[in-house]
Amino acid sequence: MPKLVITEKPSVAQSIAKVLSATKRCNGYLEGNGYLVSWCIGHLVELAPPDYYDERYGKWKKEDLPILPANWKYTVSPGTKKQFNILKELMNRDDVDSLICATDAGREGELIFRLVYHQCRCRKPFERLWISSLEDSAIREGFRHLKPGIEYDALYEAALCRERSDWIVGINATRLFSVLYGNTLNIGRVMSPTLALTVMREAAIAAFISEPFYTVKIQMDGFTASSERIKSKEEAEKLAADCKEASAVVTKVERKNRKEKPPLLYDLTTLQREANKIMGYTAQQTLDYTQSLYEKKMVTYPRTDSRYLTEDMAALIPDLVQKTVKKFFVSDETVPVRTGQVINNKKVTDHHAIIPTKTAAETDLTALPAGERAVLELIARRLVCAVGIPCESDETAVELSCADAVFKAKGSIVTEPGWKAFISGVESGNEDKEEDASSIPDIQNGMELTVREAVCKEGKTVPPKHYTEATLLQAMENAGAEEMPEDAERKGLGTPATRAGIIEKLVRTEFLERTGSKKTKYLIPTQKGTALVTILPEQIQSASMTAEWEEKLLEIERGEYSGDAFMGEIEAMISDLVKNYQIVPDAEILMPKQKSQKIGKCPVCGNDVIEGAKGWFCANRSCPFALWKQNRYFESIGKKLTASMAEKLLANGKVRMKGCKSAKTGKTFDAVLILETDAYGKARFRLDFEGGKK
Repeated sequence: MPKLVITEKPSVAQSIAKVLSATKRCNGYLEGNGYLVSWCIGHLVELAPPDYYDERYGKWKKEDLPILPANWKYTVSPGTKKQFNILKELMNRDDVDSLICATDAGREGELIFRLVYHQCRCRKPFERLWISSLEDSAIREGFRHLKPGIEYDALYEAALCRERSDWIVGINATRLFSVLYGNTLNIGRVMSPTLALTVMREAAIAAFISEPFYTVKIQMDGFTASSERIKSKEEAEKLAADCKEASAVVTKVERKNRKEKPPLLYDLTTLQREANKIMGYTAQQTLDYTQSLYEKKMVTYPRTDSRYLTEDMAALIPDLVQKTVKKFFVSDETVPVRTGQVINNKKVTDHHAIIPTKTAAETDLTALPAGERAVLELIARRLVCAVGIPCESDETAVELSCADAVFKAKGSIVTEPGWKAFISGVESGNEDKEEDASSIPDIQNGMELTVREAVCKEGKTVPPKHYTEATLLQAMENAGAEEMPEDAERKGLGTPATRAGIIEKLVRTEFLERTGSKKTKYLIPTQKGTALVTILPEQIQSASMTAEWEEKLLEIERGEYSGDAFMGEIEAMISDLVKNYQIVPDAEILMPKQKSQKIGKCPVCGNDVIEGAKGWFCANRSCPFALWKQNRYFESIGKKLTASMAEKLLANGKVRMKGCKSAKTGKTFDAVLILETDAYGKARFRLDFEGGKK
């Protein structure tokens, strides 16, 4: 009896099938050696839109809110229905008596599998494959240690709560504020607090008043010392003049050996921040590059929030490090490997830190795209650094007295580069610092030094910096941390797996824009984004509340918190928002209402058809006629309904379509699309072909 293995992507299915010797290619799956290996294509099954629950939800009305489904409905999109039907057929085969869930080992991977499993009404037992690498050895080890699917029920419950809470907040808040303010305003449980962070940062920058300050620098033989900041220019210039006439007396000398520990390994957020700072990649680009490397078996699982490895990996690390050094640093030198620095079982949750694999160390990397190679080199370098020895330096701090003022100087010289021998200045964070490879001369307390030169330097206080991708990711990670328990495992907005998508959606919906040079891009809220945060109530834009919800989702994963209780909190918050929210006074100045664009006459009642957020609707609210932008009929023929097409359909009742695609055969065709309405006033479509109708 074959076992059915279901992965998240075709490429992962091929990797697993190869290890399992399931090499026979079939329609939508691979077969062999007692296994059937098939795949999803991302989210095959998704939450149904509001109009699936009640047709009146097709139009956005405040009086219909809140929409809180008692029994959740799901749908399969036309674009993925073919693969869904293949999975359904495989699950229902009489010779298949059990399944293996091999989707990505995390919250979203669990959700993808379970939704397909339940939508197919499958009741057969299943086991869970949980791996952090797609290397052949890792896959074999994973199949030797499959776990009962029931052990991941809490993970599935957390995934459901995340998905459904996002739906409730997004659907209700988006409709509420869009209707009240006459604009399409996309609201999200995590998206809106993230936008609020950027708006508050820009407000702090705008309110900042720069003030000048002055310092006096005195030059002695071999080093320079600086005074404290002085507010008065006249006072600073006088001090500089006095110093030229005086000697500097050494009042304090401190010398010490400083050891700088190696950095931790990468989790996804830290990797995204480094790649943005060093290469200018967006968070989404870095995630895409790392995911591709994972599927090519060159790095371990990317969507992790851990920066440590587990004890069972300790024996593998020394050899992996030496191979990595040889591959990426072209050196046969044996480097020190302190494995214990990166091992901590207690700080590994679902997955360990991101590291390169032996496959990466044994593969010709020249064929890799430039972005993937750059990210792989970052990950490889971080592994070598993390197990390295400390960087040691001799540091000297000096205080001097000159013209009755205190001057200070510091000097440092590296005595053992240690882990820093493998990195550049950008990665060490020293790219903006003045180079100072020399130490302070050998001076002693009480010595009198000749002042060779004294100058007054002017400076200005600077405002906070605009958010870059790197600093916004850090702010998301730390948001609300001060209000969270010390032992909270996950703090902040979103998760490592979702933060990139949140930023991209804010840019796509024109709430944020990227500005600046090619490498350093700033994320600046648009006027639309600033206006939205201005009218949003605290509970929607609160970073601490959203961070608290993320912590509760993690508690649900661990079976420590009730999913029903979590959903109850979300529903209560949205119900209160709909009931009590008051429009901000003078909001029309802040956010002028969009004028409704007329595109034609309603074929049912003759009133104007106007454009809305989701489609084109009859101005007569009691009329059911609507043309939806996300139209399932158009999706089924590989097309998207545009404003131009909608206008022609209303004017002529038909529109010529080129390059339509058959969902059954995949072939393309041309036809005339005809608009009709049924007895209830709803839009219906049919295709007219030469030589007959379909």
